[in-house]
Amino acid sequence: MTGLLLDGKLVAQQSEAALSVRVAAIKRKMAGRKPVLATILVGDDPASATYVRMKATACQRIGMDSLRVVLPEVATTEQLLAEIDKLNNDPDVHGILLQHPVPGQIDERACFDKIALEKDVDGVTTSGFGRMVMGERAYGSATPAGIMRLLKHYSVSLEGKHAVVVGRSPILGKPMAMMLLNENATVTICHSRTVRLADLVRLADVVVGAVGKPEFIRGQWIKPGAVVIDAGFHPGGVGDIELNPITQSCAAYTPVPGGVGPMTINTLLAQTVEAAEDKYSIGR
Repeated sequence: MTGLLLDGKLVAQQSEAALSVRVAAIKRKMAGRKPVLATILVGDDPASATYVRMKATACQRIGMDSLRVVLPEVATTEQLLAEIDKLNNDPDVHGILLQHPVPGQIDERACFDKIALEKDVDGVTTSGFGRMVMGERAYGSATPAGIMRLLKHYSVSLEGKHAVVVGRSPILGKPMAMMLLNENATVTICHSRTVRLADLVRLADVVVGAVGKPEFIRGQWIKPGAVVIDAGFHPGGVGDIELNPITQSCAAYTPVPGGVGPMTINTLLAQTVEAAEDKYSIGR
């Protein structure tokens, strides 16, 4: 039996059609004003520049605007904080994305936390994380929130299931674990230094690869019938999980590419549209 392919590209395309309708409604009510996502890129890392362009293109597809801010590689924390402050105070900006990672001389956490909570559409602030953990309304970190939307679309049940998240980053592994917990899964958080990692992965009904190492999680570790979510993407088109051996035996899986990635960008757009609707008091 072949596992169900959780097609993030298809779900994102369907979502974009619905988001386009919501953007058009904002424009009608607000005399042509559109949701605006501001992106901040520090330095000239080619991969980061590509991601920013992809997000701008996605904004265009649904009728949103994007505002691009570029700072040099040698920018300081203070300079970046000042740019974020300008965007916080710009009434025409509804969402702010600081492209990760930033150069080493910058205090990334301080800059993330400078983003106003109501514009934190990428879900990177400690305040937003805390509210999410407590079950309060907040914009979730875009990648794990996108994964949750994908699972919901395919009616993947999480209640009572044992989920193993391999990775503990503050914008992926940790929020992923908390979102699963909020949906009544039992969650084990592992990482690259976990002892007997293979044994823990073998217990999982749901496996999330979020460790940032190509094919670090081996196919033979994953039990038949598991749901497999690969949040990694590396050169050569591979993720954090060795997918080829398990696509015939798992219950469901995300392809790489075309699984989690499109849902990350789509969630960023969806949360920006929601922020604009909230600002203009437009009901959904």
